[in-house]
Amino acid sequence: MQTITLNNGLKMPILGYGVFLVEPKECQRCVEDALEVGYTMIDTAQAYFNEEGVGAAIKASGLKREKLFLVSKVWISNAGYERAKKSIDESLAKLQIDYLDLMLIHQPFNDYYGTYKALQEAYKEGKLKAIGLSNFFADRYVDLCNFVEIKPAINQMETHIFCQQNALKPYLAKYNDTKLMSWSPMARGEQNFFNDERIAKIGEKYNKSNAQVALRFLVQEGIIVIPKTVKKERMKENFEIFDFELDSNDMQILKGLDTGKSVFVNHYDPEFVEMIINYGK
Repeated sequence: MQTITLNNGLKMPILGYGVFLVEPKECQRCVEDALEVGYTMIDTAQAYFNEEGVGAAIKASGLKREKLFLVSKVWISNAGYERAKKSIDESLAKLQIDYLDLMLIHQPFNDYYGTYKALQEAYKEGKLKAIGLSNFFADRYVDLCNFVEIKPAINQMETHIFCQQNALKPYLAKYNDTKLMSWSPMARGEQNFFNDERIAKIGEKYNKSNAQVALRFLVQEGIIVIPKTVKKERMKENFEIFDFELDSNDMQILKGLDTGKSVFVNHYDPEFVEMIINYGK
């Protein structure tokens, strides 16, 4: 598996398996399938309500802990130093592990400074091997980076062919080389993604699907990807992106598909903020 080196020297797989929207009752089976395919990085979150399923799958697999890279995220309702500190221990217990390879602040709302203080403390204690952010656009990312001791290793954002986060990337590089991690690397099928003829034409050259082309594009850009599927055959397909390389012309064509905006949500929309703050209450 190809890896990427984080700003603290930790090596992280560039391809993982994400369990967003995987039903808790189905999560163990899905993660077991992913591990069998060859995935070693699993991305979950407190707000996915399936950390227990991930933990059960890991235990059942018999794989050595050091062979895996596990990611979770602190939810808004657990924001603030004391709550976040407690929630980190709760996540570890649900996952049946002694440490997480990466813990992120899931959303830039509530007391995320207190949350980050808890992450920094847990990092120093060895409970977390790396810490970072999720959904922090450039303004809040720059603000936080100027007032914390340990710069975030990761910023996980909606990133795909139609939304390439080009406005954010220079700031990630500026502040201690924070790596970009993609959620929804296939745009959840929006904008006719799986049937887009522009992507398909490139895929024909390499005998690859639209999904494989899109994932390969992000990987070649140095972006970490965590595609989600509940079908083992799709897990295998998403895993088979290291046996070809897009040429420079193909890369330029795909870069040209960027719209510069989300196809799902707007973090600056007050109604969306109200909705997401109330999620899980």
